Amino acid sequence: MLATAVLIHLVAVGTRMPAWVTEGYREYANRLPRECSLKLVEIAPCKRRKTLNTKRIQAEEGRQLLAALPPRATVVALAVNGKPWDTETLATRLQGWLQDGREVALLVGGADGLSEECLQRADLHWSLSAHTLPHALVRVVVAEQLYRAWSILSGHPYHRA
Repeated sequence: MLATAVLIHLVAVGTRMPAWVTEGYREYANRLPRECSLKLVEIAPCKRRKTLNTKRIQAEEGRQLLAALPPRATVVALAVNGKPWDTETLATRLQGWLQDGREVALLVGGADGLSEECLQRADLHWSLSAHTLPHALVRVVVAEQLYRAWSILSGHPYHRA
């Protein structure tokens, strides 16, 4: 049984994605109903310079990610060291978010990953895979998995376990 609503923010470093990423993300995000909407917030990646090391790039992108968070949101860091959630676990989490009524923010770092500040701010750490995925692909995978979780909760036949 579904209850209340949730706005999920996918806060991701990166702009100017290839058309297949934009189309794939939109395909699944648009399938979600208003009660469980997904909003993409793009953060411009830090400009690469010889004077900037990985930690400084992570820190700058992290500041921008944290500044884009909605107040009082449940924050989920997408990180390779996070906990893997199978589809049913994600559906259970989504049900909880729907009942809680708070906005949710999913953080996707840039090429150098999430800053320590982002990881510390996160309420949960979610790993999509033990593999390092291209950050552009993460957008599509997250949108599809959220749609799949929604389909489980709503009794839609999309998910076939």
